[in-house]
Amino acid sequence: MLLSLGAMSFAQAEPASAKPIAVELDRRAQDLAQQLRCLVCQNQTIADSHAPLAMDLKVQLREQLQAGRRDEEIIHYMTERYGDFVLYKPPLQANTWLLWAGPALLMAAALAGLVLNLRRRARQPDEAFEAAPEEEGDIR
Repeated sequence: MLLSLGAMSFAQAEPASAKPIAVELDRRAQDLAQQLRCLVCQNQTIADSHAPLAMDLKVQLREQLQAGRRDEEIIHYMTERYGDFVLYKPPLQANTWLLWAGPALLMAAALAGLVLNLRRRARQPDEAFEAAPEEEGDIR
């Protein structure tokens, strides 16, 4: 049985050597998309986001990969265009130290506030606290 070229699918018509290249490009595009933050969602990578801007960034990634650019070149292009914020794991630099240390600083401040409050309350006499209604003799 003969198949005409028009009836063949694209995958069947492309040369066998093109399949590994396409698979490798897909893998690289996925890896890069996992490293870049969605600028709209901000808590997702562009691989996980369905925002229109994330879709556009994925298209840009794919086009640059097809043009033969290296991963480092693409990351550099994205950071030049959108800043370090586009990186899902931004580098530790002078301008990003608060981003990295912020959660620890907030936790330390909350714990210090709790300790100070508990110490202040421990120094107060028992009369400073309201008595329970049963202790006052006022049962309702």
